[in-house]
Amino acid sequence: MTTGTQISSEGLDPRRRRLLFRAWHRGIREMDYIIGRFADAHLTVLNDSELDTFESWLEIPDQQMFAWVNGSEPTPAEVDGPLFRRLCDFHSKGLTTP
Repeated sequence: MTTGTQISSEGLDPRRRRLLFRAWHRGIREMDYIIGRFADAHLTVLNDSELDTFESWLEIPDQQMFAWVNGSEPTPAEVDGPLFRRLCDFHSKGLTTP
């Protein structure tokens, strides 16, 4: 498993640069890979509301987020929205593009 962003932060606004970095530096490698790959593929096209949601995910402990993404624990309603379902679909299908 390769870890580390596959895109350049050049051309990204400061917020997206910060989020990209944080997505790839979560704490546990599995979440770096899940959130980081999703960020690589989607960060440039997320709107402000989606960026707010994505940013809030970065505050969730890795083990908890991992349990929700892999379905071993139910996802709380306040997290289980359209963007979270996109993340889960992206992860489960091993997608590399939006």
